[in-house]
Amino acid sequence: MTYRFTTPSVSEGPLGEGPLFSRYRLTRGVSVIKIDGEYYELRNPSTEEIAEAEAFYLGGITYDVTAGEKASLEAAGYTVETV
Repeated sequence: MTYRFTTPSVSEGPLGEGPLFSRYRLTRGVSVIKIDGEYYELRNPSTEEIAEAEAFYLGGITYDVTAGEKASLEAAGYTVETV
């Protein structure tokens, strides 16, 4: 069985005033990092944070994960798809 985890995302618009700025939206991925058994969501993780991580999922990407990773992610409140 294959399990897939897609990192969370946010929808945001550019800074500025005017009617067009309020309508233009971009979807940005949010990275998920596991440090000391806890998961954190980071927009811009540092090299040091990535180096000390037990697991790291770059934002905007879908990953194939193991059954153990699936259980850990679901325990932390994330949704993992079974394919």
